[in-house]
Amino acid sequence: MALLAQDSAVPSALVALMVLRAPAWACLLCFTSYKERMRICQIFIGVQGPELEKCEEAFAAAFEGLLDTEINYDERSHLHDAFTQMTHSLQEMATARGSFKVAFPNAAEKMRKVIAQLKEVQACIPPCGLQEVARRFRCRGCYSTVCDLPLDCPVQDLTVARGHEAKFSCTVNFELPKEEITYSWKFAGGGVRTQDVSYFQDLPWARGYLARIRPVQPAHRGTFSCVIVHDQIPLARLYFFLNVTGAPPRGETELQVSFREVLRWTPGEADMIKPWRPSLGELLAKPEALTLSNQCLLAAVVALASAGTTLMVWMFFRWYFQGS
Repeated sequence: MALLAQDSAVPSALVALMVLRAPAWACLLCFTSYKERMRICQIFIGVQGPELEKCEEAFAAAFEGLLDTEINYDERSHLHDAFTQMTHSLQEMATARGSFKVAFPNAAEKMRKVIAQLKEVQACIPPCGLQEVARRFRCRGCYSTVCDLPLDCPVQDLTVARGHEAKFSCTVNFELPKEEITYSWKFAGGGVRTQDVSYFQDLPWARGYLARIRPVQPAHRGTFSCVIVHDQIPLARLYFFLNVTGAPPRGETELQVSFREVLRWTPGEADMIKPWRPSLGELLAKPEALTLSNQCLLAAVVALASAGTTLMVWMFFRWYFQGS
């Protein structure tokens, strides 16, 4: 009871020491309480006396080497458990009338070894992204921090000839969480190269980390954006500027272009693919439409019609003469 009573009556000199020397305690301040530290010194020295201040100073000096310690954020609980075990061990040494001048440096050295065995802090990978896997805990100040990198990644330029395929891969060079990852796509048309979100419109039918346009048309020229989200928190925004060049591929006819066209772009939506089915009059009116495949199809239709007509005439005469 006497020990607890003295906790609330700490000399003002010791309070000033705690304020002035707090940074030197570093990890010790983060993972132990003031009451725990004072109790250890009181068990070593007694509830009061000039030696109590020396115990405090020795405690601070022993852990000065851990001032700038940084650990992997996920290892906080392990380090907290290690400090809890350390305080119990120091209390046992103090009860056994050991020397704090020996106990404190030995405890600090053991904590250095514990920290060295923790999972290493992952390096920040530029140029962008909220990299939770690289989050670290800093003993100087007892706070956590992530990489100081922008959320927006630099625009990637992609040049594709008209009629070919454009592929966008929404991937980053740092590790993403394994669950609850979603991808959302947007498009800024009109040939604009931008990262201004006000220019973009949602592409609700585009899902997943991979997007394709096949075949590419001039209307697709512009900036595509992909946002990687984890648990409703954006992790990175990627941008792809698509530049469409050239005329239709050599030898490609108007019929093939129409048939293969995937998107007739309008703000916010895409038309369904509707292949062109020309009538006989359109085939005859457009000589360029009479490709080899269409000529074969036309010949097959004529042959079938001729065979059908011959069969009908034969059946008519057979019926007529049998009736007679």
